[in-house]
Amino acid sequence: MKTGKSLTELAVEIERQRATKHDYIADTRTLELMASAGAAAPLMLSFGGTTMPLRAHAHNQIGERVGIPSKYYDRMAAEAPELLTRNVNHWFKEKPENRMVRTLDGHVRAFLSDRYARIDNFDVASVALPILQEVGGLVIRSAEITDSRLYIKATSTAVVAEVKGSKRVGDLVEAGIMVTNSEVGLGALNVKPFYNFLWCTNGMVRDAIMRSAHIGRKQDASDAMLSDQTKKAEDTVVLMKLRDVLKSAMDAAAFQAAIDAMSEQTRQFIKGDPVKAIQVLGEATVMSKDEQSSVLRHLIEGGDLSRFGLMNAVTRTAEDVQSYDRATEIETLGGRILDLAANDWQRIAEAA
Repeated sequence: MKTGKSLTELAVEIERQRATKHDYIADTRTLELMASAGAAAPLMLSFGGTTMPLRAHAHNQIGERVGIPSKYYDRMAAEAPELLTRNVNHWFKEKPENRMVRTLDGHVRAFLSDRYARIDNFDVASVALPILQEVGGLVIRSAEITDSRLYIKATSTAVVAEVKGSKRVGDLVEAGIMVTNSEVGLGALNVKPFYNFLWCTNGMVRDAIMRSAHIGRKQDASDAMLSDQTKKAEDTVVLMKLRDVLKSAMDAAAFQAAIDAMSEQTRQFIKGDPVKAIQVLGEATVMSKDEQSSVLRHLIEGGDLSRFGLMNAVTRTAEDVQSYDRATEIETLGGRILDLAANDWQRIAEAA
């Protein structure tokens, strides 16, 4: 798995972002998308008496909100920025609404609903890290904060089991949990089972055991810049739930059931063409051609054409991608192979 940041580095970055980020509620009639001089200059958003460039994700959210298809939005941004600004500003005024504008480091990073509940990374880490460090045997294996999400991955040295039937003798797996959160509208606050394969240090993610969407009360545009105090009461309930889930998240019985399923899957083999099998898997899970090639390479190197071997080839591929976000998505794809229905596995195994 990708290791990301140390806990010290993570804490420093979360504190740094906490000091520099700001949130605003604005009527879209007061917003203006502006084209700067020069073809290479960024587009700017004027709001609340200030003007800032936008990150790509905020552009995507604006385009989606005003109904401009992403490919056309991107083309106008690159080739006809004045045309794009006229389109966006027309719809800002034609269909007015309050939106939450989230900023960081002098950039607009998100363009969200005025009902977006700000469950911030500082609050999540403040609750999660002390509990994870209190639970006996838990080790933080990987942590990162990207433009999209906060990730904390921890496993227990006390909850370990062996996959029987694996080609690797003594193939041990640690049980664990992953906490993720997005401040920019790219996902809920989640707690998911996370497994660490000790033989190869691959990580695997399974479906959430807690999910709390960022939905709260409507914010009034008269609030202008939002203070932290406006969200404390709503946060309390969610963060108390997070605390309770983390304290009881290490379900040994559920973990053993997953290990038993892996052991069974060491006897389920790809019977058709491995290349075609990976193509079918890639189409079903939206893997790129390069990622499919990486899976094939690791499958061959592992010498294990079982369903368990394919799962390991997928999770190993997570280490080959640059993006921590994408690496975690691929670790999640590995978990989906474990949970595939019999007919879905058959389509992959018998692809020819």
